Amino acid sequence: MGVRVFVTQPGTRNAETCLAYCPPNEIVPTDEQVDLEKFTLYLDHNSVPFLEDAYVDYSKDQMGGQLTIKAPNAKVPQVADDAPLPDRVNYVLATEINPNLAAHGGDVQLVDIVDESVAVLRFGGGCQGCSAVSLTLKQGVEKTLKEVVPEITEVRDVTDHSYTENAYYQ
Repeated sequence: MGVRVFVTQPGTRNAETCLAYCPPNEIVPTDEQVDLEKFTLYLDHNSVPFLEDAYVDYSKDQMGGQLTIKAPNAKVPQVADDAPLPDRVNYVLATEINPNLAAHGGDVQLVDIVDESVAVLRFGGGCQGCSAVSLTLKQGVEKTLKEVVPEITEVRDVTDHSYTENAYYQ
């Protein structure tokens, strides 16, 4: 019996990294096979680019333990340092910023890059209409984007924050 790792809906905001038992009759010929000391790991061929830098961790706790799979590139594959600016911004949004905003039911999407260095963003979910969005924009999103993508000099929000029905903080 082996273990198979794959990503459902890779490259989308709904991507999920999965780990499952893989009996011999479920081995796919295109799987990448990694022979480990105690078992064989099978990586779904189509998922491999989205599993870059992924890891599995087990931590013991009072209830026995918890298995955690972290795959920072599941929602968007890792991009090169010389990738186009929108690709690098989208990568940071998907891997660093949106996972944090998701805790409040929110997200942010890139609308455009203007003047070659200004990221125009639109917030959604719990961020739309949230009273703390300006703080999130400046102290969280803009700060992170400027640090990770130095070509970005400013971030602008084009969200209609008058709609507050799902706002995290009203």
